[in-house]
Amino acid sequence: MTVLYIAPESSALVHAAAAAVLYLHIGAGSVGLLSGTAAFVCRKGTDLHRLIGKIFVASMLIMSGIGAVVAPFLPTPERASVIAGILTFYLVLSSWMAVKRKPGQIGRFDYGLLLTSLSVTVAGAYFFWLASQNPRGMLDGQPGAAFVMFMIIGSLAAVGDLRLILNRGVTGATRLARHLWRMTVALFIAANSLFLGQQQVFPKAVQKSGLLNVPALLILGLLLFWLGHVAWGAHKRRRARRLQAA
Repeated sequence: MTVLYIAPESSALVHAAAAAVLYLHIGAGSVGLLSGTAAFVCRKGTDLHRLIGKIFVASMLIMSGIGAVVAPFLPTPERASVIAGILTFYLVLSSWMAVKRKPGQIGRFDYGLLLTSLSVTVAGAYFFWLASQNPRGMLDGQPGAAFVMFMIIGSLAAVGDLRLILNRGVTGATRLARHLWRMTVALFIAANSLFLGQQQVFPKAVQKSGLLNVPALLILGLLLFWLGHVAWGAHKRRRARRLQAA
């Protein structure tokens, strides 16, 4: 497992602080994965769902924030981890704000979100270009294709942020969909960071079985299901209103 490098001659306090940061990162990530899974199966809109959501937000912000800050100071700096941390932090925060703020409202914070999503997209494109200049197509040990994911997610997020600003906020199914896909993609990134990014912590038999791909596929499947559910619910409500108006 990759850890923050501390010089052997550093004081015991420094070593203890580095260990605390590592365990906080791992612990918050574990809580985030568990609470994110629980949020999917818990009935939406209940007090329990809201509590689980708050736990998920707090743990994911801690996990991704630590990851983004620590990654540049690893023995081998990992630029992909920096972007992944920033993107996850952004997705969770913007998703939480989508339901926390009253429908149809925007503020200066939303312009900051747009700037962040655009920055992630540009950084992903730049690092992909750097990887393409390497004969092996790698950057910091990561294939160039890894940065394409950041470009795609960042672009989709930027379009959503721009749409929110131009429309002076989002309401209804659009607001719910914004919350849903951002939370789920953040969970997807966290799951990939563990199951695919830290495969060495799992038994060899599990690594070779392909089971480590299952969590990410399940999360994507749940995302498609709930987006379809939201879209179908919005369609039924529009149909009911048309029938009432007829």
